[in-house]
Amino acid sequence: MAVAVTSTGDTDRGAVVATALDYFEGWFDGDAERMERALHPELAKRGPGLRTVTKAEMVTWTAAGEGKAKDPGRGRRIDVSVVDVHEEIASAVVDSDVYREYLHLVRTNDGWKIVNALWQSS
Repeated sequence: MAVAVTSTGDTDRGAVVATALDYFEGWFDGDAERMERALHPELAKRGPGLRTVTKAEMVTWTAAGEGKAKDPGRGRRIDVSVVDVHEEIASAVVDSDVYREYLHLVRTNDGWKIVNALWQSS
């Protein structure tokens, strides 16, 4: 996914998109390093059942290849829409062939990190 960067706002939006792609592509590719990079230590990920998933669980499951089993494969679609960036916080919606997720991100010293995720299977 190409992102044009022309101002500070666009730079932040591009960084939010990059974080969301680290999260999704990391999951589908079994790349725990990308997943680790995308998530805030205080991640709270919930689905319709409201069970909370932590960063440690997501990184462990990614390393074990759990997301690879759900990878749609050739022609994988991951659409990231940045809803808003306001100073140190951002919101994005990610729609893929497998999941729809609403993400809240926070700017840290290490870049944008996903702190909240609400997901449902597509």
